[in-house]
Amino acid sequence: MNATPTVKPFRLAVKAVILDDQQRCLLVRRSAFNRNFVGCWEWPGGKVDDGEDFATALLREAREETSLEIEITGLAGATEFEMPLAKVVLVCMMARVIGGTLKLSEEHDDFAWATLEELTRWNNLLETMKPVLKNLLERKEPS
Repeated sequence: MNATPTVKPFRLAVKAVILDDQQRCLLVRRSAFNRNFVGCWEWPGGKVDDGEDFATALLREAREETSLEIEITGLAGATEFEMPLAKVVLVCMMARVIGGTLKLSEEHDDFAWATLEELTRWNNLLETMKPVLKNLLERKEPS
């Protein structure tokens, strides 16, 4: 009998690059509550539920993780990476706060605001975000 190779399913994840009026983005640090990447800094976001569109998922995840209501303003970028059980396509969207007061869920234990340039020197920045950050910084350079 021939063994069929195991093919990892694709999963969709989303993150919000939430900018304030000083062009700083919101970072949140993953707490010990998480299974993966504990202590890493990331933009708010998470997995898209089955049957959910990515924009709805992004608004939901931002609200669950930060208590903020956001508005999506454009595409930040996309990348892909592998986890033990799936290949993940990560879509990152630009956003701004339109309501709420920042309050973290148990998934995160700290937050900070930083410019995109500052993130290039940030300790424990989630590796999976770096291709999108690089893309954003390249877009900002004058032509």
